[in-house]
Amino acid sequence: MNNDILVGKIVNTFGIKGEVKILSDFEFKERIFRKGFKLYISEDKYEEEINSYRVHKNYDLITFKNYNNINEILKYKGFNVYIKRDDLKLNDDEYLLNDLIGLEVYDDDKLIGVVLDYEKSINNTLLKIKGDKIFYIPLISPYIIKVSLNDRKIITKGGSNLVL
Repeated sequence: MNNDILVGKIVNTFGIKGEVKILSDFEFKERIFRKGFKLYISEDKYEEEINSYRVHKNYDLITFKNYNNINEILKYKGFNVYIKRDDLKLNDDEYLLNDLIGLEVYDDDKLIGVVLDYEKSINNTLLKIKGDKIFYIPLISPYIIKVSLNDRKIITKGGSNLVL
């Protein structure tokens, strides 16, 4: 697995005191957007430490340590924001949505397909599965029984009946 994880994009600055506006739908925001956490900006991975964080409308607003002026952070406008996977400190039973892509999906013991992608909706996340047909499975119980990244498998119950 790749150690660099894309968590969002700096879409603009906010105010004159060095705050950046990040657009992110990352699933573990509460773990990363906090004082002292390290972010890596652009594909060049410029390391910056978060000094402050707040939410404004649909954006995450961040200031970086040692930056106090809009002119100092303009250089980051438009760049992607990454974290190191190891810094996320996921538990054994936790995973990122991107980790599911490529996993085989079994309905009980029968292989029904492979995860192609996922789609987030207001109510839940849907896994896009390629089997005999393209279909979707909600990433919630009771449909998902077990996710095993080590075995590269997802076990479902009733998943083959969810063709959309």
